[in-house]
Amino acid sequence: MRTLPILVVAGVAAAASAAAPADSGDAAIAARVAQEMPRVVAWRRDFHQHPELSNREIRTSGIVAEHLRRLGLEVKTGVAKTGVVAVLEGGRPGPTVALRADMDALPVVEKADVPFRSTVTTTYQGDTVGVMHACGHDAHTAMLMGVAEILAGLRADLPGKVLFIFQPAEEGPPDGEDGGAPLMLKEGVFASGKPDALFGLHVFSTLPAGVIGYRPGPFMAGSDGFRLVVTGRQTHGARPWAGLDPIVVSSQIISALQTVVSRQIDLTQNPAIVTVGTIRGGMRGNIIPDTVEMRGTIRTYDPAQRTDVLARVERTVTHIAAASGATAQFELTGRPNPVTANDPALTQRAVPTLARIAGEGHIREIGLQTPSEDFSYFAREVPSLFFFVGVAQPGVPPAEIADNHSPLFYIDESALPVGVRALTQLTVDYLTGRMQ
Repeated sequence: MRTLPILVVAGVAAAASAAAPADSGDAAIAARVAQEMPRVVAWRRDFHQHPELSNREIRTSGIVAEHLRRLGLEVKTGVAKTGVVAVLEGGRPGPTVALRADMDALPVVEKADVPFRSTVTTTYQGDTVGVMHACGHDAHTAMLMGVAEILAGLRADLPGKVLFIFQPAEEGPPDGEDGGAPLMLKEGVFASGKPDALFGLHVFSTLPAGVIGYRPGPFMAGSDGFRLVVTGRQTHGARPWAGLDPIVVSSQIISALQTVVSRQIDLTQNPAIVTVGTIRGGMRGNIIPDTVEMRGTIRTYDPAQRTDVLARVERTVTHIAAASGATAQFELTGRPNPVTANDPALTQRAVPTLARIAGEGHIREIGLQTPSEDFSYFAREVPSLFFFVGVAQPGVPPAEIADNHSPLFYIDESALPVGVRALTQLTVDYLTGRMQ
């Protein structure tokens, strides 16, 4: 079993005090964060043990809404199906800062050996699947709940407003449903007025615990989901010449799709990714089926590149199938995610705050990241900053660290105070004019 850090108030307070400068405002916030951490850890472990898939975050959103109401905030539920939005009114007029956390889990069977491991199962796309917070949204939700508690305690001294956005379906809604950030915007999450700034974070496995990674401008890739159906002709597995094997054709397509990136795209301009994540075809080893279905994802960084890659993928799929006498249907699925881009001016203003709370050597400007985020929809509407907080366990070789979306994904909880303090301090600094 992994060794779990035991977060007690005294231990966290000591760490927070060591990182805090002499400024009494920073020190006071650090102390509040330390006091809140046992509850943040408890929330995170509870959410982890009881994960819920996209648009099904009923228990999670109920706990969030109850907590926000207890703080005396104006709370709205049922936004984009299961989302929760709350407003904290400061003690005097001023700007509005929005903070966002996502709540949904993934259809993954957990293999991480922790005492709060998920054993939840449910139905997803017709299959019985395990459910796991394999991307850290449990931590995001718990941290923002902690931030809300801290800021509520400061409300009399805060100018302006804080808008808390607890978002469902960041990983994408189920087939045939709407959801996530686009639906929240459609339903008017900013109807009462667009925020002056929006901050969000994501725990990330490739950075050491407590290290903050950021990038001005384009940060995370745009994404498109796709579905391929290759149609051949069913026959006996012992007589392949009597039919047309869509499995062989599909294997040729999968191999050829990798050349779109490796041989057809100028990767010195921007990275690109084409991944086939599922392949389904056939029911028995001695039957060649009629059809094979594949699903995957495409990642790009600008609109022209996206158009080019999509055209090349479709051409590759249909021509290889035709060369074998089969047919192939290529279609995009779900909602695309635009590139997540950080507002350069806001990022420049925010970096000193992040550096102050992270401590020397614990903040890094990092390169383009190929995961995608529907935070990008919010970022197209208001000046935004999205950053990473590392959660890799110290002393574990990088090759042994499980990536986000892995069944072994693990969060070193010593990183949680950094995330809570970052969102809290960014909000306070922006509202009080300290962020210049």
